[in-house]
Amino acid sequence: MRVAIVTNSDFNGVINRFGQPCPQPPQSFPYGGTLRNVMAALQEGGHETLVCEGDKGLLATLERFMPPDQQARPSGIVFNLAEGIQGEKRETHVPAMLEMAGVPYTGCSPLGFGLTCDKVITKMLIRDQGVPTPNYRVMSDSTESTGDLRFPVVVKPRHEGCSFGLQLVHERSKLRQAVEGIVTQYAQDALVEEYIDGREICVALLGNGEPEVFPPVEWDFGDRETRLMDWDAKHVADLAVPTICPAQIESGLETMLRDISVATFRACHCRDFARVDFRIDRSGRPFVLEMNSMPDLSVGSTYVIAAVTAGHSVSSLVNRILDVAHTRYFGIGIP
Repeated sequence: MRVAIVTNSDFNGVINRFGQPCPQPPQSFPYGGTLRNVMAALQEGGHETLVCEGDKGLLATLERFMPPDQQARPSGIVFNLAEGIQGEKRETHVPAMLEMAGVPYTGCSPLGFGLTCDKVITKMLIRDQGVPTPNYRVMSDSTESTGDLRFPVVVKPRHEGCSFGLQLVHERSKLRQAVEGIVTQYAQDALVEEYIDGREICVALLGNGEPEVFPPVEWDFGDRETRLMDWDAKHVADLAVPTICPAQIESGLETMLRDISVATFRACHCRDFARVDFRIDRSGRPFVLEMNSMPDLSVGSTYVIAAVTAGHSVSSLVNRILDVAHTRYFGIGIP
């Protein structure tokens, strides 16, 4: 099968530079791990692949690579890794283009991305389903009241991923600077939520209907003073937090995390694969932090670690994601 892998690595394919740009990590950030994994896995699975930029030229490229057959049916599928270039809800842009052009693709629809890329909407949706999440306030101005929030608090941009801008604030006197920094740098509201002191665990899901739930992965903070997955803890080699999989938790909590993860996946209209991030407080109560609707597929990522623990290889995982999406569209797996 023809599989176009759509990503964003070149941010020049736009008509105008207009709107909030996608934040760019430091030059030292290791690019390309997910793309290399996905390409190698799909080629191992016997697929013809093409890497495409998710920009203004995407549809013309796809039409050449996977022209419709005589019945005007799709002759290929997109493996979507595009996180967008600029503007609001950037992750929705490529899926929306593909929907309009009639091209099937892996992962969330524009609706799913629109919901999960707004951390506040995610919280509202899951709370409506009875799913616990930390208390929070949305602040667009540093002088606004935090109401009855208890310090310390975690402050982060409302719409960004990868822990961009995330910081722990212990005192009200420091909150103004944190909020102003986010509003200025990211041109969006700051999400301020109570810090849950305890463990951090993530749960990966694969499939639709009754998704497969992989073994939970725990970030092992050890004796670190700051027990928080900020940018450095995730992406700086010397400061990286090791993982434990499966997380050493009692069966009742594991069942609870599984049920909450599936409920969150459904409430947020996710598809095919996703990851739910939790904090577990000192009394063992879980709180959903976020839903990641396009988890990293590089070696060493928590999603891949969980899948490998469940019995997948990287290659079988990537090809299974493709097969799950094909079944969702056409009712059968890839021939």
